[in-house]
Amino acid sequence: MAKKILVETSARHVHVTAEALEILFGKGHKLTNKKNLSQPGQFACEEKVTVIGPKGSLKASILGPERPANQVELSLTDARTIGVVAPVRESGDIAESGKCTIEGPCGSVEVECGVIAAKRHIHMTPADAAELGVSDKEIVCVKVDTPRPLVFGDVVVRVSDKFALAMHIDTDESNAACAFGEVYGEIVKC
Repeated sequence: MAKKILVETSARHVHVTAEALEILFGKGHKLTNKKNLSQPGQFACEEKVTVIGPKGSLKASILGPERPANQVELSLTDARTIGVVAPVRESGDIAESGKCTIEGPCGSVEVECGVIAAKRHIHMTPADAAELGVSDKEIVCVKVDTPRPLVFGDVVVRVSDKFALAMHIDTDESNAACAFGEVYGEIVKC
């Protein structure tokens, strides 16, 4: 039997720098951990911001800890709704990506490039990769076990001893597969 991989929905969210955090929430502000996420050291924050594009705006949570660059991760539906271009990219690959304004209670930050739709991916440890027979940056297909089964192609494998085994998809993808609650998938032949 193939190893099952937890499939999680990564809802719209924002990563901010320490400098942006102070502009948005005030000098000396620190992120407030609301809930630990599946990846070690990552957490959803109490802090929320408004992401503003040329056609509208939407609320988004900040994920901690602070990052070296501001990044906004939206579903393609979210991006279209507020009129922002969000290329499908791996997290951190923000060159020549979409732009927006992030607004907090104390100020706003212009993001000249940093809006993406995160490419679906699987976090795993080197031991998980060895067991599953895959390597870092390999592209795989994953079949999700839901009432509306779906095979996701173009899933990038991300290997690090700092990761925990989990696949991340965005809200649009989750809705398409009826991936609600605890959902698992397995790597299948493409």
